Amino acid sequence: MSGPDQTQPKDVATGHEVIQSYLKTLDTSPGVYRMLDAQARVLYVGKARNLRARVSNYGRPAGHSPRIARMISMTASMMFLTTRTETEALLLEQNLIKQLKPKFNVLLRDDKSFPNILVTADHDFPQIKKHRGAKKEKGAYYGPFASAGAVNRTLNQLQRVFLLRDCSNAMFESRTRPCLQYQIKRCSAPCVGKISAEEYRRSVKDAETFLTGKTTDIQARLAAEMGAASEAMEFERAAALRDRIKALTQVQTAQGINPQSVAEADIIALHMDSGQACVQVFFIRANQNWGNKDYYPRVGPDVDAAEVLEAFVGQFYDTREPPRQLILSNEIENPDLMAEALSGKLGRKVELLVPKRGEKAELIDSALRNARESLARKMAETATQARLMRGVAEAFDLKAPPERIEVYDNSHIQGAFAVGAMIVAGPEGFLKNQYRKFNIRGDELTPGDDFGMMKEVLTRRFKRLIKEDPERTEGHWPDLLLIDGGAGQVSAVREIMEAHGVGDIPMVGVAKGIDRDAGKEEFYRTGKQPFALRHNDPVLYFIQRMRDEAHRFAIGTHRAKRAKSVGATPLDDVPGVGAARKRALLAHFGSAKAVARANLSDLKAVEGVSGALAEKIYDFFHERG
Repeated sequence: MSGPDQTQPKDVATGHEVIQSYLKTLDTSPGVYRMLDAQARVLYVGKARNLRARVSNYGRPAGHSPRIARMISMTASMMFLTTRTETEALLLEQNLIKQLKPKFNVLLRDDKSFPNILVTADHDFPQIKKHRGAKKEKGAYYGPFASAGAVNRTLNQLQRVFLLRDCSNAMFESRTRPCLQYQIKRCSAPCVGKISAEEYRRSVKDAETFLTGKTTDIQARLAAEMGAASEAMEFERAAALRDRIKALTQVQTAQGINPQSVAEADIIALHMDSGQACVQVFFIRANQNWGNKDYYPRVGPDVDAAEVLEAFVGQFYDTREPPRQLILSNEIENPDLMAEALSGKLGRKVELLVPKRGEKAELIDSALRNARESLARKMAETATQARLMRGVAEAFDLKAPPERIEVYDNSHIQGAFAVGAMIVAGPEGFLKNQYRKFNIRGDELTPGDDFGMMKEVLTRRFKRLIKEDPERTEGHWPDLLLIDGGAGQVSAVREIMEAHGVGDIPMVGVAKGIDRDAGKEEFYRTGKQPFALRHNDPVLYFIQRMRDEAHRFAIGTHRAKRAKSVGATPLDDVPGVGAARKRALLAHFGSAKAVARANLSDLKAVEGVSGALAEKIYDFFHERG
């Protein structure tokens, strides 16, 4: 597909003279400017202390880096917004960059929220759980944690130490016997009175003390209680306290870096190589390491570290609450301005530090090492992916390696809860934020009509693309479609594409081939003989991976829709488990998740579950996941 460079109309003036023409309308106010190409697409968003001076710099015919010179040559018009202060301009600039994703700006591409740990406050026996999103529920929030994995590890360890419940209030009220969590010593079973309210509240307080960093006090008190229990010959209690102290020590060991001089900070380290960048962020809260995450902002070949890091910080904290300190590996372009902007957002002082020695410098060194290693892995993966994309182009006679492959699949049970799914792969692997699900609406469809479902999905997909990006310049149009099926499916899909005027997009049907055996796939294209790739071809493995990912996403979407529609659990998909046995399993284990984790002997112990059914249940969760 053509990028902006190739689609500039030849009769539209562009370049530094166009930029100079705006000078007479500008004053020395601070503000934000946008540079647009001949199609009015935003090329760049920038801020300025003095708009006239900044635009004057762009109006010079020479003295620019290659990236800026190219941007100027494509600029056909500009837009301006004045602000009261330069700080306002900085905040507006980063907000617009995230919204508009201009071609020449440094862009943070991953902007997910981070999970927290929530200790609820709406019950006599508070629940401890993972929380993501708006903090509307009553209780104490601790975080952010770098990932769901980091928060889950901490929750598991906290349950081992403090034995707090993680079940919902409804599940808590319905219990008549302890669940599996109690049996494996992860909960004190307050639901059935195995612990008093006072003692449970003390455990909650200990957990909150730990989450605020005061672990030494807890360990000292637990050690004293263990000694007293031993002297009183309460050996079972002493052993339980010993296990809790051991678990607490393991928590601290697993966290790795636990700085003494840094109570609350984000450690942000940037490494750049060959026009690519990795930013590593460590979350330090309550003197504890709450995980780290790497980011790969979009940068150009001639962007300096100060610009990259400033853009990252501005965009990263646009929708997040900053900590008291940001410890950076490099200076940024406007540190005082950024500190003022973040302090205003937080309502208290935020410091930006670039340490040269001491513990903070050691933290940066550790983060930089992670950034270097992460970028090296990413570049190796990108190179491999590029080779695969070239292989796909050769296999299917494409004009160039595809930038965007869309793979479609359907999922249903005899037509019920039907969904269509689309996954996307590109030069950097699977683009999960581009995945789409389609709830099949066609009331006139025959149950199980896969052709009809595919027709509805693709019709809706192409109608949306034609409406939102008729010129095919935004990067959302596929360079290749992969569908599940052979000649009949390919013919049906080709009719749909021709009807919408998009028959020029290459499309391939992937059929299982002989004995529906993975590895013997056959590929179908309109007007050409079906063919197969050799068994050990890396391109074949790549296509299998894409098809499996589409199937996984379709099945997951279907199950979610079914569960939402009927209030179901994964147990509904187990052959032989009806309503009565489902109730028996949930009553015995407490949740479908606990059933999925149970071993065979535990399943056989459930009333009404035979040995054969227990094996079916066990095989369902362990073979099909």
